[in-house]
Amino acid sequence: MKRLLFFLLVITTACRAQSSFTVIPLGVKGGTDESNLSSYAVAAKGSNNYVCLDAGTLHAGIQKSIENKTLQGDATSWLRKNVKGYLISHPHFDHVAGLIMNAPEDSSKYIYGIESCLSVLKEKHFSWKSWANFANEGEKPTLNKYTYQTLIPATETPLTNTSLYATPFVLSHVSPNESTAFLVRNGANYILYLGDTGSDRIEKSDNLNQLWKAIGPLIRDKKLKAIFIEVSFDNLQPENLLFGHLTPRLLTEELNALSNYCGKDALKNFPIAITHMKPYKDREQKIKKQLDELNVLGVKFVFPQQGKVIEF
Repeated sequence: MKRLLFFLLVITTACRAQSSFTVIPLGVKGGTDESNLSSYAVAAKGSNNYVCLDAGTLHAGIQKSIENKTLQGDATSWLRKNVKGYLISHPHFDHVAGLIMNAPEDSSKYIYGIESCLSVLKEKHFSWKSWANFANEGEKPTLNKYTYQTLIPATETPLTNTSLYATPFVLSHVSPNESTAFLVRNGANYILYLGDTGSDRIEKSDNLNQLWKAIGPLIRDKKLKAIFIEVSFDNLQPENLLFGHLTPRLLTEELNALSNYCGKDALKNFPIAITHMKPYKDREQKIKKQLDELNVLGVKFVFPQQGKVIEF
């Protein structure tokens, strides 16, 4: 009986440790290199049906993934067949350029976003004044390749042609401009992706606090598998020149605020994937060093690399 109980315990522990999500970083940087901008393809583990969390870089990131043998085939075919939709956090070019440029060769699919984000795509990006209107709304004629789906904050929406669901939360990105965090669910498990965001203190906002309050129980119950969050600048960047971004110090402040809702012990070894580092001289090395020095909570920092798969 003891052996049976031990065996069942081992099996249960192994099942809990199994990955729920496959994430392929198609672009990880916050600027300079147009071939490597924010875009993360995510799928339920074992599925080939992906959605892109932002779409700053698509084709170059897929090509890099093929070169790394993460993916197979050619980049355009994979984009057309395997990417089922786009979750766009906000309409800045470093988060949408790949979507716009690849639209002529892409297949029909959904673009998901909150109203403030989709309104810019309709009025500015997919308009005949700047580019062909490949979507189903906006300036006529509409080519109807993409279908806009407006997301309601704090309301879960199924992602078409996948087994995933997404819940958006509004972020502040140089107030009053809005960005978005997406809580993506596969079954009973979640990952959280934040678009660009300033800290609550700098932005004079309560948006991150409300997000932490919502996800704290998921971390405590081990249902949230990872957080993707930006750190654009090192700590030498003046706070009045952050333009709605985070530094290691500010991320530490926010993680401390998160710990109020999940407990400090729950954050030990919890995966925090750092996104959107802005390349400049040795800034990325400084960010990594400063994060390590300030890591009193013992989280596990992950630094995604373009074209290299991550599982959570």
